[in-house]
Amino acid sequence: MNRLCRFVCSGAVALVTLAAAPLPSFAQDYAAIIAAPDRSDADRQTDQRRDPVKLLNFTGVKTGMSVLDMGAGGGYSTELMARAVGPGGKVYGQDFEKSARATERFEARMKTPVMKNVTAVDRKFDDPLPEGVGNLDLITFFFFYHDTTYMTVDRAAMNKKLFAALKPGAFLVIADHSAKPGTGTSVGKTLHRIDEATLKSEVEAAGFKLVGEGDFFRHPEDTREEKIFGSKTPVDEFVLKFQKPN
Repeated sequence: MNRLCRFVCSGAVALVTLAAAPLPSFAQDYAAIIAAPDRSDADRQTDQRRDPVKLLNFTGVKTGMSVLDMGAGGGYSTELMARAVGPGGKVYGQDFEKSARATERFEARMKTPVMKNVTAVDRKFDDPLPEGVGNLDLITFFFFYHDTTYMTVDRAAMNKKLFAALKPGAFLVIADHSAKPGTGTSVGKTLHRIDEATLKSEVEAAGFKLVGEGDFFRHPEDTREEKIFGSKTPVDEFVLKFQKPN
C-alpha cells in the first residue's frame, strides 16, 4: 500500500512539475518569411539594402500580433509585417499624402492574398489610427520619422498617440538615417537624416523607455554630410527599440 502511495504521489508531483514548467518558446522563422516564393522581385532587390531578417528579428514580431506600420509608403515593410503575423494577426499600414508612385505600389500589394490581414490607414501622422483601434503589440516606423520633421506634424502629439495605442509592455521600433550629432532636425528635408539623440529624446518624452539598439545598419565610414539618395558611401542608420512600461 505504501509502495502504491509512493508511486501515485510521485506521479502527481511529476505532473505538477510539468504543469508548472514554462512552455517552450519557438523562434519565428524570419528567413523562411523572406524566402517565400510569392515575394516580388522588386522586394528582393530592396532586401539587399534593408537586411530584413535582422530587422524582423530585432522587432520580435510574432504570429498573431497586431501591428501598426507607420509611414508605409509602397508597403515593403507592411507586407513583411503581414507575413510575420500571419492570417491570425492584424496589420495597419499608415501613411498620409504620399506620392502617386507609392500609392500605386501599395494599392497593387493590397490586391495580393498575403495582404488580406492589412488595413490601409490614410491618416495624419499625429493622429494615425481610427477611433477604437489600440491595444497593439508592436509599432514599426522605418526610415520615415525624419520626414515628419519638415511636414506639418505635431511630433509630440504623434508620439503620445503611439504610446497610447500600444499594450503595456509592447514595443515601438524605429529605424532611420543618421545625421551628425548636434544637427537635431535641421537636415530632415535636405539630407533626409535625423540626429539620433534628438529622436531618442522626443520619443522618450512621450513616456517610452529605450530598451534596445541595433548596430546591423551601422556604417562608420559615412560622414553623414551627404543626402542619402545617391550617397557615395553606405548610409549609417540606427535602429532603436522603445517599450511602453507595464
